[in-house]
Amino acid sequence: MENSLTMKLFQLIRFTFLALLIVGCSSKNPVVLIETELGNIEIELYEKEAPVTVANFLKYVDKSLFNVGEFYRVVSMDNQPNSKIEIEVIQGGIGWDDNLPRLDSITHESTKQTGIKHENGTISMARNKPGSASSEFFICIGYQPALDFGGMRNPDGFGFAAFGKVVKGMDIVELIHNQPNKDQFLEPTIKITSVSRVN
Repeated sequence: MENSLTMKLFQLIRFTFLALLIVGCSSKNPVVLIETELGNIEIELYEKEAPVTVANFLKYVDKSLFNVGEFYRVVSMDNQPNSKIEIEVIQGGIGWDDNLPRLDSITHESTKQTGIKHENGTISMARNKPGSASSEFFICIGYQPALDFGGMRNPDGFGFAAFGKVVKGMDIVELIHNQPNKDQFLEPTIKITSVSRVN
């Protein structure tokens, strides 16, 4: 009798462990590796929270469109003298040339919808008006609440669409942030050599 109960308990524990393992695997977020000439940055994408934004970013990754991209802009405390609301980020993508292979712009997923805040290492979409984001993105240096919904870095108050976070390579983000720049634009730009899925 005791052996039977022990066996049933063992089977229950085994089943529970396998179930948790399956759930854990099925909910694993995609991770991408951004390779630059200064080093690599690994980013976890929050697919469940920001499905539209993540799907758009992964389209660029899967089509290898970022492989001709670059980090071209840094915003720091000493290069935004005319901004009443200061932030610190690095910005990159394929650039703004109209001849570049850009996909359609996407619906704006605000931080109010997703719950993803602009913290240290958060990746988010650059935009003009809400719904205009497509290929350009930025990574936060430190906590940047002015970029969240209700923050006024963009006067419309809708904030920016955060969709993931750096899990490895913040030292590279900071290295890029400290490169020479003129009026926020890097001189020279930092080439992105590849962006690919890790899992």
